[in-house]
Amino acid sequence: MNRIAGTQAVSAGLSGPQSGVLNLLRSAGIVLAGSALVAICAHVSVPLWFTPVPVTLQPFAVVLLGLLLSPRLAAGAMVVYLAEGAAGLPVFTPHGLGGMAQLLGPTGGYLLSYPLVAPAISVAWRRGGRSFSRGLVVAGAGSLGTLALGALWLGVLTHAAPATILNHAVLPFLPGDALKICAAAGIAAGASRWKRREI
Repeated sequence: MNRIAGTQAVSAGLSGPQSGVLNLLRSAGIVLAGSALVAICAHVSVPLWFTPVPVTLQPFAVVLLGLLLSPRLAAGAMVVYLAEGAAGLPVFTPHGLGGMAQLLGPTGGYLLSYPLVAPAISVAWRRGGRSFSRGLVVAGAGSLGTLALGALWLGVLTHAAPATILNHAVLPFLPGDALKICAAAGIAAGASRWKRREI
């Protein structure tokens, strides 16, 4: 009882402006940590000889953060990540030009999709049951959205035929993205079950 009373007293003491500041700091920390995760995954990168788009772990980070974070925090993490890259920080995959040139280059469509895809995944995930199978569907849809926007951007830049764009910007990444989606859905479903047990 004393512990509960003490907790309530601390909570009461942190109400108002002080509580708001703590919540803001917590949100900022989550956003920065999310952007750091995307940056780390971007450096796990393997170039492909037939396309300017490398294989990276970025899609895993994007769908995972979409599943774990609120829409606002997921969008914030992606916007901060892109802002860091545009400012010249080494957060993008090393197999690129870096900075704004990378945002406007062949992989720009994938990068610019992140602030749209991550919060969309978050909204969809929170509107239904949080099972592994549903996580696969939600994350898979988000991943396909990133591939579609990346392919569209590359097509506009290169004016290549649709079949060429499909072979260079979509098909080579489907097997790897399937594994990343499975991993992210498994983590998110496990985290959801853990939260329910805690309650």
